[in-house]
Amino acid sequence: MVKKISVTIGTTNVFADLGYDDPNEALAKAQLAARISELIESRHLTQTAAAKLLRIDQPKISMLRRGRLRGFSYERLLKFLTVLGCDVEIVIARPHRRRHHARGEVMVKAA
Repeated sequence: MVKKISVTIGTTNVFADLGYDDPNEALAKAQLAARISELIESRHLTQTAAAKLLRIDQPKISMLRRGRLRGFSYERLLKFLTVLGCDVEIVIARPHRRRHHARGEVMVKAA
């Protein structure tokens, strides 16, 4: 006999699905941190070298790479991206007609 498993369809934001207080901010910061980690890895930087380049200590690089972003602001993450050679653009637009609320989103393009 096959046992039925209950499935809940999630949204495109895992942080909203998990009940975070500000899921859009959490998702945006996670996307920025993921891109920073990719850039560090693609440059073959050690955590110590990345810390020196970004002017933070090595344990903070470790936290960033593991997604522990509580102590990192948007501004700080955006600054890291510029130090790593990325252009950062902020686009402000009205919500699409089909959506009734605004949202925050980070669009990350390859450098």
